[in-house]
This record gives sequence, structure tokens and C-alpha cells, in this order.
Amino acid sequence: MNNRRSFWGGLVVGVFLILAVGCGYFGGRYLYRALVLGEPVSVSQGEVLTSTVAQKIGVLEEMIGEYYLEDVDSSELEQGMYRGIVDALDDPYSVYYSAEELEEVQNKTQGIYYGIGARVSLDPDTQLARIAGVIEGTPAEEAGLMANDLIYMVDGESVQGMDLTSIVAKVKGDEGTKVHLTVIRKGANDYLEFDVTRRKLDNETVTHEMLEDGIGYIQILEFDDVTVDQFTDALATCKGSGMTGLILDLRGNPGGNMTSVCEIARMMLPEGLIVYTEDKNGQREEYTCDGTHQFEYPLVVLVDSNSASASEILAGAVKDYGIGTLVGTTTFGKGIVQRIMRLSDGSAVKLTVSNYYTPKGHNIHKIGIEPDIEVPFEPEPYQLDGTDNQLNRAIEVLKQKQAAQ
Repeated sequence: MNNRRSFWGGLVVGVFLILAVGCGYFGGRYLYRALVLGEPVSVSQGEVLTSTVAQKIGVLEEMIGEYYLEDVDSSELEQGMYRGIVDALDDPYSVYYSAEELEEVQNKTQGIYYGIGARVSLDPDTQLARIAGVIEGTPAEEAGLMANDLIYMVDGESVQGMDLTSIVAKVKGDEGTKVHLTVIRKGANDYLEFDVTRRKLDNETVTHEMLEDGIGYIQILEFDDVTVDQFTDALATCKGSGMTGLILDLRGNPGGNMTSVCEIARMMLPEGLIVYTEDKNGQREEYTCDGTHQFEYPLVVLVDSNSASASEILAGAVKDYGIGTLVGTTTFGKGIVQRIMRLSDGSAVKLTVSNYYTPKGHNIHKIGIEPDIEVPFEPEPYQLDGTDNQLNRAIEVLKQKQAAQ
């Protein structure tokens, strides 16, 4: 079915995008009737949806109906057409959501989550899903999955080249069911195979604890709708426990909600820009902070190659204002912004709509943010006894900052 969707969608490049974004608010069924059933539509010169295109799609539907070996569900073809049109943009961050998929996305950001407990991003070199981080106490950790594992197959089906949303949808499923993952791990001689049992998980995006010498530790795993309240509680708890310095861990954080990261930034930054965006027409939108909650403690921020998007917005602002020290490795380098636009039938399209820039005007897309102190992660000690060399270095740096106050 995936091949058929790609084939169908590739033949109608531009049609859905023109209708949904350029011409207004058309429902999916209207488009299907117009394209496949041949009902007349009004088009302007230069648009992709011409009478020739509509006729060709009608012919293709007839050919599939008459000659294709298997039975075909017209609704599946319809959804495949919409996916194909967005896939033709060749942008891994632009995605079509059916109404059901959109509901799943919304549920996750609001704290409802069913799956294995691994956060993933898209690896640009392999076009595979890369595990950015494994949540403690989840099926993913219990099965032995690790950060930077590349998911090659899900239940025996290759997922290379699929968009991230489709891969995640294959991994998720009903509570209590199993998913079989074939994984590529650096240093392993062959593929690794894992059977992971899905279960209902609380979408805990923030963890915290107090370390020695008044050092607070807060890890943000992802920026979702629930993250702001969780971070607020974690920060208040650390302050109430006698915190005199903070380590903010953004390693393995693939990003998330622009609104959430800006709200958290307003709890830390001085007055000024947090980030600004520019769209294809040069329109600039600024996100600012009034400085009333500027962070008053020594700060170290941990980052790595899986820190992406929204986490880079926060890390970039901290670095530009000089209010903290970045420790770790260069970040992922995703300096673009997506927007989800709903359609009248309950579906939606997520499109890349702008570039974003740090307060000092740096575009980090495909470049990343270099840490102030480079510390490559050492996996062997971590696997042996849980020694986290990057965290240990961050503690050393923070103690130096505390002593200098």
C-alpha cells in the first residue's frame, strides 16, 4: 500500500497543496470528487490542478480499478494521494495527517501516550528514525534500546525513507501488544532484534533531582503542552530544596512546541529576543522576554547531537546572552519551523513555513550549536556502571561557577 500511495501521490504533485493553502479551505472529499470523479472545478492559469491533470487522474483510477490485482479501497487511495503531494516536497518535516493521526498527535502533546518510551528524530544521513533518548522505566529501556540506535525495520518492514510520523505510528499500538524492532547500533557486527511490549505511559517530559553541593538537575525530554507546568514545578522544587546552581539537560531532546520553549525561556532569560522567524516572503515574527524572571543562579546546559529544534532555541538563547555554559557536543541543527494547518474534514497538513534565528541572528539549520566546552559522550562506562562523563563534567563546571560567585 505504501508503494501505491507514493505512486498515486507522485502523479498529482502540487494539486492538494494548491487547494489547501492557495485556494482556501477545501475538504478532502471535495478534492477527491473533483479529481477522480471528474466533477468540474474552476482553476486559474499556472495552477497544477488543470483539466488535463484531472482527466489523467480519472484515467489512472479507471486503470487501477480494472487491472490492479488486489481490491482497492478508494478512501485509502484518497489518503495516499494527500500524503504523496506532501511527500513530493522532499521535506521530512512536512507531513499530512489524517483526522485519526492528528488526534494522536494532539493526545501525545497533552500528556496521553501509548508506546514504548523512546523519543525519536529523523537521521538526515540514513533517513532512518534515530532514537534520541530512552525514558527511564519504560519498555524501551527494559528491552535494551539505547540512544542513537537507528530503527531499520518495524515488524519486519523497512522504514527507511518514511516520514517520522509514519514510523512512530508503526511503533505505537494497542496496550499489551508487541512490536518487533530491527536496529542498527554503532559498533555492533549485525542488526539487533528487539521485541518490545507497548503500554500506556504518562508523558513525563521533565525530570529533576538535587545533586550534591546545592546543584539542581532538570532534564527536559521534549517540549510539549504539558512541559511548561512540569518545568515550573521542577524549578520550584529545586529552589525550595536549597539550589545554588542548575544543570539543565537538553540531551536527546528532539524539540517540540515553540510556545512551550518560549514560555520556559521567559523563566530564565534577560529582557530581549528569545528567537525570531522569517518566512519565504521575509516576514519576521519575534518572540521576546521581558526579563522579569531572569535566572539568578549559575547555569550549565548539557547538549548533544540529538538536541534539536526547540531545544536548540533555548540553548542558542542561553549561549547568545551568556547566562550559562553549554557542555557536550554540537547540536542537531534544525533551524526551521513547522505549522499545523487544519482542513475542514478534520485532517491537517504540517508544513515547514519559516527559518528561525537565535537572538544574535545565527541560523543554525544543518549547522547546529557548538558547546562552550566540548565533551564527547563515553558509552562504555555508562553501560558498565551508569557513569555519565558529560554530566560529571557539567558538575565540575558548575562547581567552578559557584565558587567564583
